[in-house]
Amino acid sequence: MATSTSSAGTHHGDHRHKPSLSLSQIINMNFGFFGIQYSFGLQQTAINPIYTFLHANPDELPILNLAGPMTGLLIQPIIGALSDKTWSPRWGRRKPYFLIGAITCSIALFFMPFSSALWMAAGLLWILDAGNNTAMEPYRAFVADKLPRNQFAKGFLTQSFFTGLGITLANLSLYFFQQVWKGEAATGIPYWVFGAFFVGSFCSVASVLWSISTTPEIPPTDEELALLRSQKTHGLGVILEPFREIFSSIATMPKTLWQLALVYLFQWYAMFCYWQYVSHSIAKSVWKTSAAENMGLYSEAAGWTGLVNGFYNIVTFLSAFGLVWMAKKFTARYVHAFCLLLAATALFIMPGIENKYLLFAPMIGFGIAWASMMGVPYIMVASSIPQAKNGVYMGIVNMMIVIPMIIQTLSFGWVYDHLLDADPSNALRFAGVFLLIASLATLRIKADEVESE
Repeated sequence: MATSTSSAGTHHGDHRHKPSLSLSQIINMNFGFFGIQYSFGLQQTAINPIYTFLHANPDELPILNLAGPMTGLLIQPIIGALSDKTWSPRWGRRKPYFLIGAITCSIALFFMPFSSALWMAAGLLWILDAGNNTAMEPYRAFVADKLPRNQFAKGFLTQSFFTGLGITLANLSLYFFQQVWKGEAATGIPYWVFGAFFVGSFCSVASVLWSISTTPEIPPTDEELALLRSQKTHGLGVILEPFREIFSSIATMPKTLWQLALVYLFQWYAMFCYWQYVSHSIAKSVWKTSAAENMGLYSEAAGWTGLVNGFYNIVTFLSAFGLVWMAKKFTARYVHAFCLLLAATALFIMPGIENKYLLFAPMIGFGIAWASMMGVPYIMVASSIPQAKNGVYMGIVNMMIVIPMIIQTLSFGWVYDHLLDADPSNALRFAGVFLLIASLATLRIKADEVESE
């Protein structure tokens, strides 16, 4: 693979014509996102119950989830910078990172249910998140690499479709295996967790292999290839160069991305609160119990949480392509602001619902919002960044996601105990307030609007 010390240009648009792709081609290129998000769905819904089965206290959950944001902060920008400077005639630019990440995810998913102690589960989560981040970051850049500007919306919202589909099936697998595979391991982890994670291990690799085999990358021009070969780094420079690239790109970052950073501060802090405490909130409001009081009933609540999360992700993949039309008609920022308002409303309503079947109603709005979170902001980003720096800037956008998550993991344990009365229902309402603030902050974003097909 060739690496260089500078990007091949700093202009916003690509200097050559990129042909429009058919919907089937866009689906093929993004199919690997399905496996990545299947893995992410298991993390959303099953990791915190695994911690609970291994006797973690609720106020320990934020710090035990530090792996996700920390690996995202450390890995995604570096992978983005490296993939921008990579080209192999055989393997391409982004594909090597897809494959390495998918294999790492697969291994971690397979071994996760065998965790015998909290430290083992937490360690495997670090490995799992490292793999997920290695694969996910180049996928965002892949869309901007392959598609002309007028197909950005369709490309990124196809990723939203696969986000919804992958997370839906991951969550439904939890409920399915809970019904057909009874009993538990000596560690206290139910056997239904094993089934769901084994399926995830297979999907992680298989879906990425499909994308790699069906979608060629656009090779660099002769001029770009000559630049890559002439400016290769050696020794310590290979390690330091991605960091130089990241910091220099942050220093010249478009205003749109700074405005998006404020939105993401509140949006992703809120989402981490939801994922950590939703099963505990449902156990309290519907089953009238907690993990400390009745682990059996909490296990039922965790399984039902998988159904609830699966449902909102069904809404996500059903609504993703509708958001393409909405972003074109109403602009991306107005669509995202409205969607965040829907999510905030859902989290205000959800803790007061005592009938488990009624929990699905507020998840309609939450699912639409999740589709927006996974696609709409990237429309604004892709229209604002230099084409030659797709990878590094998509990595920087991920830093905007994970830094709020790191802040949440370090701060929310104290907030939960001292300001929210150690009540998981209050944790969800708190997240709703932050989503409302994020919605208002979205209205401040000014970005180039991209016409979509």
